[in-house]
Amino acid sequence: MENARSGSIVVIGGGAGGLELVCKLGRKLGRDKVVLVERNLTHIWKPTLHEVAAGTLDMNQEGLSYPMLAYQNNFTFVYGAFSGIDLAASEIVVSASGGEDGGLVYPERRIKFSRLCISVGSTSNYYNTPGADENTISLNSPRDADRFRAEMMAQMIRAENEKAKGNSGAIDVVIIGGGATGVELAAELREAGGIYANYGFTHLEPNTDVRITLLEGSGRILAPLSERVSNGAARLLAKRNIQVVTNCRVSRIEKDHLLDASGKRYDFDMCVWAAGIKAPDFLASLGFPTNRIGQLEVTDSLNVKGHEHIHALGDCASCMQADGKPVPPRAQAAHQQADYVFKAIMSAVEGREPVKQPYCYKDHGSLVSLGTQTSVGSLMGSLTGGTLFVDGIFARWLYISLHLMHHKAILGFGRTAVLAIARVLVKRSTALVKLH
Repeated sequence: MENARSGSIVVIGGGAGGLELVCKLGRKLGRDKVVLVERNLTHIWKPTLHEVAAGTLDMNQEGLSYPMLAYQNNFTFVYGAFSGIDLAASEIVVSASGGEDGGLVYPERRIKFSRLCISVGSTSNYYNTPGADENTISLNSPRDADRFRAEMMAQMIRAENEKAKGNSGAIDVVIIGGGATGVELAAELREAGGIYANYGFTHLEPNTDVRITLLEGSGRILAPLSERVSNGAARLLAKRNIQVVTNCRVSRIEKDHLLDASGKRYDFDMCVWAAGIKAPDFLASLGFPTNRIGQLEVTDSLNVKGHEHIHALGDCASCMQADGKPVPPRAQAAHQQADYVFKAIMSAVEGREPVKQPYCYKDHGSLVSLGTQTSVGSLMGSLTGGTLFVDGIFARWLYISLHLMHHKAILGFGRTAVLAIARVLVKRSTALVKLH
């Protein structure tokens, strides 16, 4: 059995995988032995950020408080940003935090660990595109989604006032990247048009005045998925008056327009970057092996290479599969990795034989939300014995079930979990009923 007095089990990052792991460990081991370090106070399931951005999901209703989750799941929550590690002392450094008035809120702190799990997610990869960082919005965090929502509201007020004066008023939104994030945001923005009138925008015609363009560098959107899923999503976007441009390589982004590799200009009022990810830059300064996009290189047991007591999971980890391909940066991968690391840690803590079977990613398929009316995707592997294309309301219910599974993982089966799951189910079921 591991010596608990050598330090706590510390999880850095409260995203999908990290939060599920720390909740399970806390319920088993208690707050004296399990610590979560997180720079935000509220957790939102990342696949729903496009809904927060579009204004169809209230962040204050959907968000879960980390301090409350710590209380409910019996772990210790440390508010702050992970900024360094002292391997010799088995300590991590949590940086000092300042308030809005510039005063010190928290001093720098050091936390001793017996085992460490790094799960800090990902950030945008701009591929050195000039102007991308300065002139686009990404959807990596609740703060990003809220920034987009506020800017979208300001643009709608501008367009509404122009139309009220008898002038032409329009909002041009360009989304760079035709992966799941870009496609889901485009669809959700169009669906949000149905509620704009409730905001007092009586002159705005959402389907024509909010002009949405989706740019994708490859030959089709949702390129990692099957052509059937890709084509199904493209048809649905076309029906919703969303322009999709494929084989479009962005070369430069200015304040109000961008240029592609052929010199074609796309004007915009808002521009979203959803074209790729990389690990947070600070990971490269820790002294651990990283790949070309800054992810921590891990073994098939999800240990950071060369460090038996340090794990990494989720988007910030580079885990190679048996076929030589990396595990994809998906929520289902983070969920599976959290389960694997939980079992590995519990085996060590309880003095049992180490988990000998290496981590193996199981692809259960992909689902892409196209608003509350429908989703598209494929189910595969052990779920179907092959590959099954799904769309419409059935796919939408499957998409909702993924959200419910996340709530179940972080809240267990207690009364709080039942209430939270019921709230999500009722809210989303009501939307489905209204639209069918």
